Amino acid sequence: MSVLSKIVETVRHRVRKQREKVPVEEMKIEPVERKSLTEKIETNPNTSIIGELKRTSPSSGVIREDFQLPELARSIAEGGAVGISVLTEPVYFDGKIEYLREVSNSVEIPVLRKDFIVEKYQLYQTAASHADSVLLIAEILDEELPEFVALTKELDMEPLVEVRNKEQAELAEDAEAELIGINNRDLKSMEIDLSRTERIINSIPEGLVTVSESGIENRHDVERVTQAGADAVLVGIAIMESTDVKRKVLSLTGDPHG
Repeated sequence: MSVLSKIVETVRHRVRKQREKVPVEEMKIEPVERKSLTEKIETNPNTSIIGELKRTSPSSGVIREDFQLPELARSIAEGGAVGISVLTEPVYFDGKIEYLREVSNSVEIPVLRKDFIVEKYQLYQTAASHADSVLLIAEILDEELPEFVALTKELDMEPLVEVRNKEQAELAEDAEAELIGINNRDLKSMEIDLSRTERIINSIPEGLVTVSESGIENRHDVERVTQAGADAVLVGIAIMESTDVKRKVLSLTGDPHG
């Protein structure tokens, strides 16, 4: 069984328990003013960086011991990031759903929930946690993707649909996704290949906003994927490993002060 299959199985089991405890009908989804990640990317004069908050990962182990969420979120925002991705998966990434509201209360930029969304219940959960956007993985959802994209929009959030090949990119387009993430990491082998962005991006129609994800370590990597056509870059480990998070984000955006 691949790492992805194990994670999905674990998530399904957890979501079933959560749904039994708090059904959708009992969930309070407050009307909040959501921020558009797409708009931030399209209007940003510098390179658009989405900084990711994650403590651990299956491929890297513990990434950051000192995980002070509000402080890290503010440093990422002050570094010029257009958004913040928050890992909420608890077993493999040591995340918490509560992190979303904590980060939303700390910064003015859009907050993206990054998790393994397998049930629609999680979308209601995400909306109730004040997130602005949510990651949907085409490889997991497959033919269910259009329903998940539609419900995400119905709940006033933006779906970032993650793909890793041309077939999944077509699936995302057919699902009417407007924000497409290209994952440079193979979710089954966990290997990283930045050329994945270069190979897939030409199959994504003009007008859609593209984000290159995973394996970006420095400004050189950022320039490589943006020159290929990526509109934004999502960076996690390189930021989390930095002793000066704000300066690291500034350097990735190409800001001369970084």
